Amino acid sequence: MPTGTDRPLTTAQEARRQRVIDAAMDLALEGGYEAVQMRDVATQAGVAMGTVYRYFSSKDHLLAAAAVYWVEQLEVRLSTKPAFGATPAERVTEVLGRALRVLARQPQLGTAVFAALSSPEPAAVESQMQISSIMESIVSKAIGEPAPAGVEERSRMIGHVWYSAMTGWVNGWSNVDRVYGELEIAADLLLPTTLTS
Repeated sequence: MPTGTDRPLTTAQEARRQRVIDAAMDLALEGGYEAVQMRDVATQAGVAMGTVYRYFSSKDHLLAAAAVYWVEQLEVRLSTKPAFGATPAERVTEVLGRALRVLARQPQLGTAVFAALSSPEPAAVESQMQISSIMESIVSKAIGEPAPAGVEERSRMIGHVWYSAMTGWVNGWSNVDRVYGELEIAADLLLPTTLTS
């Protein structure tokens, strides 16, 4: 079923698509993954069911797109207050710690979007790739200048640890403190304390 994303959207179409994403995020915030039903999303967004399916082929596609939007907004918020710390590892841990605190305040939403991101559906996989790229950018900016050798690879690996640790939290066998601890370990192992490493 076409999703309407194969060509650029008009301003009005983009606004409708964003209303659908906002509605899904509101429902997920209140009740998690199970609370996001496409009919309820349409009602909350004030659009027809056909409009929802025009942009999103399934609930997982919609929630994965919501995850992309959330991470994009996170990047914007983080950029307004640069990371602080004496070393790249401290700066990365501080920035990702801020992201964790935001998610910890919205556990139902976090659970819903990460559940959707684990879907093998092609649209969800595309969203996974987008999020990976954004997280790599967030980590790279936190590392700062001058960057160590292999900064892209190091940033990508820290992003993978973040995603894996978050999956454990969402699935209930980990918690935010453990996620933060694993990120600290990853940053310490992957980032030099001095730029001569």
